[in-house]
Amino acid sequence: MIKPGDLPETIPLFPLTGALLLPRGRLPLHIFEPRYLQMLEDCMKTRERLIGMIQPCRCPGGAKRLSTIGCAGRLTGFSETEDGRYMITLSGISRFKVCEELEGFTPYIRARVNWAPFARDIGLAEHDPGFDRPPFMDLLCRYFTAQGLDTDWDTLKDAEDELLLNTLSMLLPLDPEDKQALLEAPDLTTRRETLVTLMEFSLRGCGEEGLQ
Repeated sequence: MIKPGDLPETIPLFPLTGALLLPRGRLPLHIFEPRYLQMLEDCMKTRERLIGMIQPCRCPGGAKRLSTIGCAGRLTGFSETEDGRYMITLSGISRFKVCEELEGFTPYIRARVNWAPFARDIGLAEHDPGFDRPPFMDLLCRYFTAQGLDTDWDTLKDAEDELLLNTLSMLLPLDPEDKQALLEAPDLTTRRETLVTLMEFSLRGCGEEGLQ
């Protein structure tokens, strides 16, 4: 278990559009670019084994930059293919705010980060006291039908609040901007409300009637 005092001031960043990692979530990744293979090698030499997942975003005029908020994951699993690529798993530890990108000799991006705004991320799972599961699951079922998706409904119905809401946030086919909004939600209740809004908006786009 990583404690707040164990979190380093600088971490490597892995920019990946549409990829969302949340605290206590698990994100599988396929690493093959040389610069990120180097990042992985360097990561495994550190005590914390942290990689910061972050989304690129577009500025007015088409310029690209990184989002301000990301989430760091601890390298908890990896396997190497015969051609030198890696399949890895990151376990979400804590969100962070980028303070500055650092100049250096690594082929990948490193940044100085601030963990303080997300101190709640390290600890026990969150709960959502206002979560009314039956209507949420009904909305989710209609969303899955409209999107042509399938799942193990028994597993979803039995999942704890945080596991259910965070897993859906990470896996649903949402736009990168929507994924970022889910990442930046200050608590589990806000994340659930954001998910509901996004699913309802999608259903309206599909022409479903009866949404308020």
